[in-house]
Order: sequence, then structure tokens, then C-alpha cells
Amino acid sequence: MVWLDRTLSILLILAGIVHGFDSLKFYRDELTLLWSVCATLFIILIGAINLLRASRPRDGALAWICLVSGAAWLAAALRFGSITERFVDVHMLLVLVITLGVCLFSIRTLVLAKR
Repeated sequence: MVWLDRTLSILLILAGIVHGFDSLKFYRDELTLLWSVCATLFIILIGAINLLRASRPRDGALAWICLVSGAAWLAAALRFGSITERFVDVHMLLVLVITLGVCLFSIRTLVLAKR
């Protein structure tokens, strides 16, 4: 299970990198580009702290940080999907599934930390 947790974290980091490159190619408006790059950094940070959490299975505080940040990203991504009406976009669905996966592993870490 640890390998799946780490794989999802790495996939989230890679998704953030792809998001960043796509943002630089797609957005010409500076304000929109700034928000998109901030989202890129947030995705990469979520992936990085989840990668750290995967190697610290008894760290409850880190698991809470990962869970809350992952839930915040899920909410932001779902809101973006509702604004753009693009819930069936493959990229969005992939990031949502990966983020949901790392959130579930964060819950698993919280349960193991209480033992």
C-alpha cells in the first residue's frame, strides 16, 4: 500500500508540473496566469507533503495537513469545474481521482497514528 500512496503523490506532483506548462501556453491574461500558476504551486505542494506523509506513517499532524489541503484542492477543482462546466474533462477527472486517493491515504495515516 505504501507504493500506491507514494505513486499517487508523485502523480499529483507531475500533474502540477503539467498544469504549470499548460497554463504558460494557454493563458495570456496576466491575472489569470498568476492564479493558474498559484494553483500549480498548490498542487505540487500537496503532492510533496503527501509524499512526505507516506514515509511517516505515524505522523498525525502531517496527515491532518495533507487531508485539509487535499480537501481544499478538491473543493477548488470542483468549483472550477462548475464554473467552466467541464466536469467530464479527462484531466480534471484524473486530478480529482488522484487527490481523492491521497486524501483517503491521509485518513488511513490518521487511523494508524491513533494506534
